[in-house]
Amino acid sequence: MSILKEKRMVALARGVRIPAGSAHLEGELNIPPGAPGMVLFVHGSGSSRHSPRNQFVARIIRDAGIGTLLFDLLTSVEEIEDNATAALRFDIGLLADRLVAATCWARSQPDLRPLEIGYFGSSTGGAAALVAAAQLGKDINAIVSRGGRPDLAGAALSRVQSSTLLIVGQYDEVVLGLNEKAFARLECEKALKIVPRATHLFEEQGALEQVAQLAADWFRHHLNGPRSIPE
Repeated sequence: MSILKEKRMVALARGVRIPAGSAHLEGELNIPPGAPGMVLFVHGSGSSRHSPRNQFVARIIRDAGIGTLLFDLLTSVEEIEDNATAALRFDIGLLADRLVAATCWARSQPDLRPLEIGYFGSSTGGAAALVAAAQLGKDINAIVSRGGRPDLAGAALSRVQSSTLLIVGQYDEVVLGLNEKAFARLECEKALKIVPRATHLFEEQGALEQVAQLAADWFRHHLNGPRSIPE
């Protein structure tokens, strides 16, 4: 058994600091023993790695035996600017670049390199996940978007190769319509799931649980790992 395989049998849990150009992004890494893959969380408008909804979904995904990395897409200084202007949260290019940087960082870590990678995006983070996946190609195995804005991914939609699941609340009518139009432009393996009687934030009883289970099932099916690592 190789050293890399031995490490995958040990749980990992640590804070991380991810370089992204001139910035450094704070994150929380949790990998269950024997995990075949890991999911990078791409939070949405005005949120952070501390999002209670994403933290809840991450726990369910880890319960399914898959690792998670929740990290801030913006620095503390940028968050102050964004809270005042709301500009950076809609800068899909910047958010996608930060996600690509986090993915490259994960690939550079010996104990993470064998793991297959998925993205979980919410709100504008859903668009960032799709843009980053279009850039990275088959290196990203799966994407789940929760109440996302895939329409903001624009021309990148037709270039996505990752298996993609869009999850939207039944009563989130505007976002549902945008997801349906974006879904039609995706040419990869794809699915659109509508959570009954749910609104944008899935605050209704049992709604977020449905989102988490749909996401966990999708990642469990598509993150089969480990990857083959060149000698």
